[in-house]
Order: sequence, then C-alpha cells, then structure tokens
Amino acid sequence: MATQIVVAGAIIAGAKVLVAQRLAPPELAGRWELPGGKVTPGETEPAALARELAEELDLHATDVAVGERLGEDVVLNDSMTLRAYHVRLLRGEPRPRDHQALRWVTAAQLHDVDWVPADRGWLPDLARAL
Repeated sequence: MATQIVVAGAIIAGAKVLVAQRLAPPELAGRWELPGGKVTPGETEPAALARELAEELDLHATDVAVGERLGEDVVLNDSMTLRAYHVRLLRGEPRPRDHQALRWVTAAQLHDVDWVPADRGWLPDLARAL
C-alpha cells in the first residue's frame, strides 16, 4: 500500500509562525500544530498544502506561496508520513475554520506551546527559520 503524505505549512510572517489549535480527535484537542492536511491522488504536495490552507484558514490559494521543505519527514505510522513546508503569507488574514484558535508565535515562544507530538520534531527547524 502506498504511503499517504500529509503536508503541513509553516506560515511565517516577519519573525513569527502561525500555529493552529486542534479541535479533534479528543487525544489531540487543545494542542497546537502547523496547519495542513492530506495530499489527494494526482495532486502535488505544494498544491495540496495551498488547498488545505485555503480550506482550514479561509485563505485563497493565491494568498500563500509554498516554498522549500522544512526539516525531515515525520513517520506517523506504517501508512502515513508528515512533511512540512515553508509558506509565505502574501495577503489575507488567516481565520480558523477547522481549528479552535490561531496564534502567531516567535522563536522564543516555540517551547511554550503545547504541540501535537508529531510537530515537535520541527521545533529546531522552525527556530532557525524565524
């Protein structure tokens, strides 16, 4: 069976990155993550990320520019791999549609965030990017 790729976006504006607070599943509700979602068959990873950010943050795909990869892949299980990308917010104001809340955090605040376990591995990469 092919591995499902899940993409996440490190939306960086100035010296801050946007983090999103999960609503579900119950074991992750209230914890913070980089927003994103699953790549569908026939879709490129950057296109999937732009689509997911549009759906989750009420942005248009043209409001963001997906850039280079951020950090290493995170293997979630036998069938799913999480991959992060640098994202520039070109215009628009992100609003939570699938999340409880959004907030901008600085490099100094990264370790104060209650991250979902899968995203913790990117903290050194995020700190360097900020």
